[in-house]
Amino acid sequence: MSTSSPASPVLAAGAVCWRVLDGKIRVLVIHRDRHGDISLPKGKVDPGESLPQTAAREIEEETGLDIALGAPLGTTEYTLPGGRDKIVHYWAAEVDDETHEAHVFTPNDEVAKLEWLSLAKARKALTYSHDREVLDRFSARVDNDTARTFAVIALRHGKAISSHDFDGSDAERTLLRQGEKQAASAASAIAAFGPQKLISSTAVRCVATVKPLAKLTGLKIKETDRISQDAWEDGTADVQAVIAKRLRKRKTAVLCSHGPVLPEIVAEIARQTNTPVDSAVRGSAMLETGGFAVIHLSAERPEAGIVAIEVHSPGI
Repeated sequence: MSTSSPASPVLAAGAVCWRVLDGKIRVLVIHRDRHGDISLPKGKVDPGESLPQTAAREIEEETGLDIALGAPLGTTEYTLPGGRDKIVHYWAAEVDDETHEAHVFTPNDEVAKLEWLSLAKARKALTYSHDREVLDRFSARVDNDTARTFAVIALRHGKAISSHDFDGSDAERTLLRQGEKQAASAASAIAAFGPQKLISSTAVRCVATVKPLAKLTGLKIKETDRISQDAWEDGTADVQAVIAKRLRKRKTAVLCSHGPVLPEIVAEIARQTNTPVDSAVRGSAMLETGGFAVIHLSAERPEAGIVAIEVHSPGI
């Protein structure tokens, strides 16, 4: 007797898009005539896409809004009519006035209408209980002043030539082809969070890892020895100052560094935001080459602690 393995779950991603209108929070719901429902915007992952990339793309395709993802809101899981499981990953995404004014929405076969509602009215309007659960998670963020966030994104450089196979200093080691692919993959995913600053160790492998992201976002790369491995090893690194500045600026920034330095970067973020340096915090720094951790902090009061941490693997 032969048995077939169950089909893998359908993966999708979306966001609770929100804005402040007349001093009050409004969230976006979409009307889908084809399904006869009102829901949160989301869509299925395309081949080769990361989940953050999917969320940003789907929001733009369904609503015309060019968003930057904020802190994650967890997942919902349910069974489709055909019996296959579906897992949807959600983020919060603030829509500022400029983004809202620039967007163009045209009713289509998928989405017939957009509507901005108060939290209470949105909760009543949503057709599905799993959407209401996601909205409730966002409402909890609003209640404790952590809805508006920025992030420090700790990125490990892509896979580089081994020091045993390289004739030169450690800082001059270059990326392997695999590392170049990891850098390109990380760039597409990190861009979904709307970084405003790119900071890299001066090591060639770190700068090369950030270059695809710089090209994608149009941002310049600031190189610094303060988070380089050489400086960390000889005691001249200054991770504390780098993190302090990022917390003062309160703008999403990428820090590309090295395996030995990343635990100090993540721990310093925790210490300066009064977050316990527990196993979850320490574990988020144990990144594969080309992997990154997105550490979300409250823009209103970053000293209140880390709002959320998500870790992404390059998958290459």
